[in-house]
Amino acid sequence: MAIIITMPRLSDTMNEGVVAKWHAKIGDQITEGMLLAEIETDKATMDFEAFPGQEGVLLYIGVQEAQTAPVDAILAILGAAGEDVSALVAGGATAANADASPAEEPASAPAPDPAPVIQVASVPAQPAATPIETSTMNASDPGDARLKASPLARSLASEHGLSIASIQGTGDGGRITKSDVERSLTLASVEHTTVAAAAVSYPSSGYVDSPVSQMRKTIAKRLAESKFTAPHFYLTMAVDMSAATAARAEINKEGDVKISYNDLVVKSVAKALKKHPAVNSSWMGDSVRTNYDVHVGIAVAVEDGLLVPVVRHADVKGLAEISAEVRGFAMKAKEKKLQPSDWSGNTFTISNLGMFGIEEFTAIINPPDAAILAIGGVQDVPVVKNGQVQAGQVMKMTLSCDHRVIDGVTGAAFLNTVKGYLERPLSLIL
Repeated sequence: MAIIITMPRLSDTMNEGVVAKWHAKIGDQITEGMLLAEIETDKATMDFEAFPGQEGVLLYIGVQEAQTAPVDAILAILGAAGEDVSALVAGGATAANADASPAEEPASAPAPDPAPVIQVASVPAQPAATPIETSTMNASDPGDARLKASPLARSLASEHGLSIASIQGTGDGGRITKSDVERSLTLASVEHTTVAAAAVSYPSSGYVDSPVSQMRKTIAKRLAESKFTAPHFYLTMAVDMSAATAARAEINKEGDVKISYNDLVVKSVAKALKKHPAVNSSWMGDSVRTNYDVHVGIAVAVEDGLLVPVVRHADVKGLAEISAEVRGFAMKAKEKKLQPSDWSGNTFTISNLGMFGIEEFTAIINPPDAAILAIGGVQDVPVVKNGQVQAGQVMKMTLSCDHRVIDGVTGAAFLNTVKGYLERPLSLIL
């Protein structure tokens, strides 16, 4: 009997998917675990494999490469060689069209007989790491063997074609660690993207229409709903980062893991949310859900838009653990390796544009959260201390609040707690 494979729902916000690439063709014998296609969702591009029981000859492909199809539309049909599946194709197309436009279906129209459908859930295989172009020498350059580097660091650098000699070690005696290689890869990726963008030449007139990716469609829909449904209001506060800067420098001098300002913000926010659970809440329509688990989403820029991987239980994690997790998410996001479990379940979100020279901005709330914190860069500015003007370091943060859930006083109290942690960084480890 023929087996219908349908477009799976690979994320909680996915309504349609794009077939990025087919790895099988008509006439191929399909067996359990075989890679069939790559599906682009609203979050990432994921591998799609044949599940147990999905075996047979590939008789029909319902969605061609670069085409979009709604969830549950026919992707492919398997069966015996020479089997006639035209009736299933016609029935599946009718059902898909009815699901895509239910408002246009006459109330008296009889429902078509359902075709035998086997739902497929995706268990993505880990794709091979994408090499990052750099201007460095090959990892096997003469002299590399004399450098102090861990075997894991050498292996990772070799895998990405990165010269171990080009990496500055932060371990004992300048030893190069895995974290040093990962940081170099991240910087190389950002530099390559920036150079590539600068090298693009554009016509002097006219315009071009580019298709909208699934990710951009979802961003547009969800943030428009958030902006025009949730009544936003904004609270801005300046933070004296002098103590945080000194503490960060001391930590980074002694430890293998490098702590960023963003890591300090994540930890401060997580501890503050435990003290102010009203901010760690969601509007549910007829109720307000207060979350006692603290799962902090971190907005990460990728080629097609933004992803928000989640640091779970951030309030009980140390700075080193948070740093390693956020860096790992950033690398996975750029290589399109994030999985649905990485970006679901956030209770609060942080968006940081400080590294791009932005001093202050407002962010749109990321549903279902009731608030999002926008972080600007640390600025060297004159400040008044004890009646005297002296050099200082100040960072501005702006809290966007859903007024259905959070009132001004509640948001202000939360910001003051975050400010207190950042200005007294020793309290973050207590």
